[in-house]
Amino acid sequence: MRLPNSVLAAFAPAKVNLFLHVGGPDAEGYHPISSLMVFADVGDQIAIQPSDAPGFETSGPFGGAIPADGDNLVVRAARAFHARLGGPVPPYRLILDKRLPIAAGLGGGSSDAGAALKLLRDVLAPGLSDDDLEPLAASLGADGAACLRARALMAEGRGELLSPAPALPELNAVLVNPGAPSPTGAVYRAYDAAVHPDGAERPFLPSNLESAEEVAAWLAVATRNDLEAPAVALEPRIGEVLDLLREEPESLLVRMSGSGATCFALCAGDIEAETLAERLETMRPDWWVRRCRLS
Repeated sequence: MRLPNSVLAAFAPAKVNLFLHVGGPDAEGYHPISSLMVFADVGDQIAIQPSDAPGFETSGPFGGAIPADGDNLVVRAARAFHARLGGPVPPYRLILDKRLPIAAGLGGGSSDAGAALKLLRDVLAPGLSDDDLEPLAASLGADGAACLRARALMAEGRGELLSPAPALPELNAVLVNPGAPSPTGAVYRAYDAAVHPDGAERPFLPSNLESAEEVAAWLAVATRNDLEAPAVALEPRIGEVLDLLREEPESLLVRMSGSGATCFALCAGDIEAETLAERLETMRPDWWVRRCRLS
């Protein structure tokens, strides 16, 4: 078993929850969910290169804000992969180029882990399938299996019950993070004080949505993000983002992703998304703003 001499890399896309319905905690403290997850063409990158000794390092604008030890999901993913593979592996270095904000509701850590698993598979054990990797990804967190698949899907149960998403057109969007972390545990605890009466109930899923306008109209009427209100209560800067986005003419639908703090605006097309992103960058240069496509 040998590593190639060249550096190989894999993309770890941002996850966006178009809706997120949440039930109250079960006997073990887990919350059932129903969520439509899509993935963006912005994200992090994982690279692997031959090395004299095993190693892991971070780079990128947010690389210094994450652990570079066994607490990092990439390191945990590598350990799980080695255990699945069995036997010795050649030494290598993993490099995480961290471009997504931290604790941002974008599944960054889970997506990084999923990309690392697929990269290690491609290099060290190409005979393994994505189905072989999925239990490893699922063991790393609620979003793990979904982020390994990294395509539009429905996630239910504790996040482990995955099914195909309704047919969606390509969606142009703007992602905005105010530079404020939104820890998932704190947001869920705040949500427990006022659980939505419909809980994790799955909404009606249209069989085919042909335009961004149709997607936005359906989401606005039939769905919600149950964690948005508690997240805003804990971190008012999330509310600032939502309020500003909702005032802009290009925004068809504005919502928070996951447990925050990143919010998104769906737009009618690429031009509208680019216009909105450029205006926001001028208005709030201290915010993280990215135009993207969701699919």
